[in-house]
This record gives sequence, C-alpha cells and structure tokens, in this order.
Amino acid sequence: MIAFHLPQSKTLAAFLAQEKQLALTYQQHGASATTEKVSGFDNDFQRVTIGQGAAAFEQACEAIRRWRMFPSPWTVILPPAPPIQAGTTVAIYVKAFGLWWRNSCRIIYVVDEPGRFGFAYGTLPGHIECGEELFLVERDENGQVWYTIRAFSKPRHWLAKIAYPLMRLFQAQFRRDSAKAMKNAVNNTTSLR
Repeated sequence: MIAFHLPQSKTLAAFLAQEKQLALTYQQHGASATTEKVSGFDNDFQRVTIGQGAAAFEQACEAIRRWRMFPSPWTVILPPAPPIQAGTTVAIYVKAFGLWWRNSCRIIYVVDEPGRFGFAYGTLPGHIECGEELFLVERDENGQVWYTIRAFSKPRHWLAKIAYPLMRLFQAQFRRDSAKAMKNAVNNTTSLR
C-alpha cells in the first residue's frame, strides 16, 4: 500500500488482477448519481466552470477519457489512460510525505449523453478509503462547460482513521487541483494531442 517508487509493471499487473476479483467496499453502489447525501459518509461536492462552447466541451470530454482530471505530479493513474467503461479497475497512486500511497477503484457507471460525459468509480479493498466518486463534465443551455466532482467517502484503513483530518485536507486539495487540471486541459488543446 505504501512505497517509495511507483510499481514495476509485473507488480502492478498482479495487484490489479487481484483487485478485479474483489467486491466493492461499500453497499451504496451508484449513489453518486444523485444529489442526495449518503448517510454515514462524508459527502463532497464541487462544480466549477471550465470553459464555453462546443469545442471546450469536447476538450473536457477528451480530458476525462485520458484521466487528465488527476493532478500531476502528485497523483498517477495506472495503467495509464485506462478505458472509460464499467468494470475497468485502476490503481491510483497519491504522493504524500515523499511516499506513494496505492489505492484501487473500479468504474461502476459511465455517463455518455448529449451535453454530459463522465464516470463514477467505487473503492475496492486495496483502497485506504471506502466510497464512490463521480467525475462529470456538462454543457448547459448557455454553452457553459461545467466540471463536477461528487463523492461520498469514509476512512476504511486504520491509517486513514488515525489521520482523518489530514485525509480530509488531501481530499479538498485534490478537488481544487482536479478543477485546475481540467481548466488547463480545456484551455490548452495541445496538452490533449
């Protein structure tokens, strides 16, 4: 779960193969699709404008497809740019205090509608937290492009329970940095090529 370096491909493959066989660590599958709060969890919501017009929306969709909402250099998705489809299992590495913290999630649903694109993933046993997170881009009737993160979570591992206030700070930092990454992806089309 904690390492000084990102994993070798063999180690990553073994971890993902194991996690693919396991069940999600919570019962409220799909609850991030609604605006209702999930009891017993911290509920987080952030919605920010990231652009204007059809081109900005397409760039935002492409950024989601390439997992650009994960701010580098302190977060890494492995394998790189996995497919956005239900059932895809990923490892999320978060760098804190000079160490890489490994977590695992599985995409549980995809939103692919005119003017809306994104997905939600849920935590697996290899994750320090327990819960679900939605990443969504939308184009409203005025052409504004919005980026939304909706999540519910609670500590699962003893380290997360001990460091709960710090974990909440990291989650807030992630939301801010994720919004910034999406704004940059939309405003810098060369970063998506």
